[in-house]
Amino acid sequence: MRMYNIFNKRKGLFLLFSLFFLISCNAHDNSQEAVTSTNQEEERLDNFVILPQQNPYMLRTTYRANDLDLETPLRCNVNWKTQEMVQTLPHNNVSFKLERNDVNDKVPDFEVRDFSFDNIPTEQALLKLTEEAGITLVAKDAPYPMLYGNDISGSFKEVLDMISRSADLFYRYDAKTNSIILSRRASFTLTIPNSRTLMIGFLDVLRGAGITDMVTNWRDYSITFETNLETMDKVNDLVKEFENNPTMVMYDVNIFRAKAKEPCGIVWNDLLKDFDFGSIATTQTGIIGRMLTVTNEISIETLKNFVGKYAEIQDISEGRFVVPTRWFSRFDVGRCGKLSDMEYPLSLLARAEIEKNNRILSEITLDTTDGEITKFKARNRLGENFLIIGLPSEIFGTTEQGTETIVFIVPRLVRMLKTDEMIKNKI
Repeated sequence: MRMYNIFNKRKGLFLLFSLFFLISCNAHDNSQEAVTSTNQEEERLDNFVILPQQNPYMLRTTYRANDLDLETPLRCNVNWKTQEMVQTLPHNNVSFKLERNDVNDKVPDFEVRDFSFDNIPTEQALLKLTEEAGITLVAKDAPYPMLYGNDISGSFKEVLDMISRSADLFYRYDAKTNSIILSRRASFTLTIPNSRTLMIGFLDVLRGAGITDMVTNWRDYSITFETNLETMDKVNDLVKEFENNPTMVMYDVNIFRAKAKEPCGIVWNDLLKDFDFGSIATTQTGIIGRMLTVTNEISIETLKNFVGKYAEIQDISEGRFVVPTRWFSRFDVGRCGKLSDMEYPLSLLARAEIEKNNRILSEITLDTTDGEITKFKARNRLGENFLIIGLPSEIFGTTEQGTETIVFIVPRLVRMLKTDEMIKNKI
């Protein structure tokens, strides 16, 4: 019994020491704030986050290591005072290169005649085809869709291409083992001309297509990712479009939170008193919030001066993302913000199309990991900006009444130009 008491005392001293250590670490970093969500509270410590109902001594990657992002100096710095509405960016006059990372040897060359199969899984149809050729078939993530084929003829590669594509499958041939490997996803490396803006554009488009697990090499300008066949076709189309000196839309974004000083909140109707009539060109209401198309008279500086009369302002995030015309791109607010902010999971998804006379048709969607929040579609002239107001901050977590999240967006044009001259990248 005495030994048990001694053990308990030692355990208590250890826990007390651990708690003192964690509190002392936290005291050295006052910038970390508690994160509050609708379901749970997270306690921010200097090195890691402790979630409720989890072992507080579980080993995990430190917060400061996870916070390292090579895109930050390129994406999160916006000069609001000297913005060019039309910007020309040169890039090296070299071709894009898209390569598959797995072993993919040339398939045997022979003819297939009158090959038929009747409503059977794809792997069984291909097994029938490869057995006749004496090739081993490996179906990594079967079962695959049911297919029907009648009297198919052509080279072995042509028939293999047709059947695998019909089922949205990749295949590769390993000559060393004489086997064909099927899979729904495959790994690729895309190498692009030496342009950081092009890199940002491709990263944004890939994220807009749902590809989030990417390895980016900023030294050799390459992106390695894994994807399915449907998305791979979109990437191929994008590469072809980028070969032709595209004009893209770059969106500069600023997100901030406004905590109202009075219960009535921000009197947005007073915009019409503080700014000339016509400075707000259009308004439209979304599922939640409203989007205004405004002239340059309402800049990020004048907007915050106006909001500051009614509310305390807390900056959340600012950055930029690139949208090739008719494509979707995504800007993750948390990439240029703090994990402690409620709006960390917020993303802006944009599709842009350039029309005559430098008009831009924009489809802008706000969503989080929990789903879409709101959506807008607007056509603006070059030099007009978007202002999204009326987003209750409680969408993102528990907050005081009268607090709203505001999004300010400036669309600009970026024209790519091939050149043989030496390019010096500037951040």
